[in-house]
Formats: sequence, structure tokens, C-alpha cells
Amino acid sequence: MKRLFDCVVSLLALIILSPIIVITAMIVRVFIGNPIIFKQQRPGLFSKPIYVYKFRTMTNETNDEGELLPDQLRLKKSGIIIRKLSLDELPQLINVIKGDLSLVGPRPLLMEYLPLYNTKQLKRHEVRPGITGWAQINGRNAIGWTEKFDLDVWYVENQSFLLDIKILLLTVKKVLLSKDISSDTSVTMEKFTGNN
Repeated sequence: MKRLFDCVVSLLALIILSPIIVITAMIVRVFIGNPIIFKQQRPGLFSKPIYVYKFRTMTNETNDEGELLPDQLRLKKSGIIIRKLSLDELPQLINVIKGDLSLVGPRPLLMEYLPLYNTKQLKRHEVRPGITGWAQINGRNAIGWTEKFDLDVWYVENQSFLLDIKILLLTVKKVLLSKDISSDTSVTMEKFTGNN
């Protein structure tokens, strides 16, 4: 039921949002540069590696030593707007159709975090990761890692079709209000370093 719902909704969303997707791609190409799509390996269901797609929101600017500049210097105005409207997440609808992601589930984080999870936190990988999730509608990047993981595990233990519908509706509200995009101290979420 969930997989069928994911595929149908994602296909409809790709069709309906295709003009927005094309415009976003053009903005990325002109103001941020190539490649338009950012691809990164993340842990999927049962921690199996997958590649997640997003529109790029940061440039590839480097310093004199060839190292990438800090995020806040590479995140331009166009990237900030794309993030505020969550347009950078739209390519992940393709991930849903492929079966890598679900519309709703714990967000897929970095592969390097896997060895840092405790036993409870690892439960977040017992379901397919999602474009949005329980943690996203309850704080997104404005809450700390421990609380975020607690919310993810709560979802795994209490998931249902009605809960997914509730999360999707509240996600739309969050996006329209542009709430909790960044943490208090960074334009992106601080790295997880473990709390075992």
C-alpha cells in the first residue's frame, strides 16, 4: 500500500511540478553552475548504500589551496531561496520511484554516521528513508541530533498510512512557512559526532 502510494503520488508530483522543476534547474545552472544535480551516497533501507539526488544550492568555490570554502560562503542567494522553498528536494521524487526512498521516513543522512549510531538510533534504518519525516515536521534542522533520532525511532515504531498522510500535510505547511531550514549556528546542520 505504502509503496503503491509513493509511486503514484511521486509520478503525479513530477508531472504537476515539471514547470517548477525546469525553472529551478535553469536557476541552478545560471547562478550556481554545473552539475545541476548533486548526487551523494547515503544509507537506505537496512543501511544499504543508495544515491540521493538534489538540486545544488552551493557553488564549488575553493580557496587558494583548492579546498572548498565554508558552506556559508558557497551558499548564494539563489541557493537560499531554493532551500527555503524546499525545491532542492524535488529530484528525490525520482529516488522514490526507483524504490530508494519513500515519501515519508527518516531522512537519509551521511554514510560516515553509521558507525556512530547506538543500537536505538540504528532502528531508523529499519524502514525506507524518506523525503520528509516525523523529525522534519517537529523541528527539522532547528533541533539537535539526539531529539531528531528519537523522533525518527518513534516513527519507525508507530508508522501507519494515516500518520504518513499527516506528515505529508504538515510538511506542505512547513514548506509554505519556510520554518526550521537551518540550525541556530550554521546554514546547514552541524555534523553528527556520536553521543553513545
